[in-house]
Amino acid sequence: QVQLVESGGGLVQAGGSLRLSCAASGSIFMFNVLRWYRQAPGKQRELVAGITSSGSTNYADPVKGRFAISRDSTKNTVYLQMNSLKPEDTAVYYCNAEKYSPYTDSRSQYWGQGTQVTVSS
Repeated sequence: QVQLVESGGGLVQAGGSLRLSCAASGSIFMFNVLRWYRQAPGKQRELVAGITSSGSTNYADPVKGRFAISRDSTKNTVYLQMNSLKPEDTAVYYCNAEKYSPYTDSRSQYWGQGTQVTVSS
């Protein structure tokens, strides 16, 4: 069973930076997409950033230019570098991995437990 473990969250002042890590229990090459989501209190979970197996990245508009997603296949880890943090970035951040099976034409989703990011003003 795939396990994803996030780390790196914490309390930071506005304008500061944090780097989140998500370590997978197996090779990240098995996943076609790796993503970071976040969920603020009282709000729905939203996509923050994603990176495909070919290295293509995409970002939600509120974080473009401030956040960067990357991966290290040697460590089976995906990262989210967050700069110029704002109070509205406060949320629980979740790592997500999607695995596609061509044999069943189905996609399996795996989630980490989440890590809290709090940005003070």
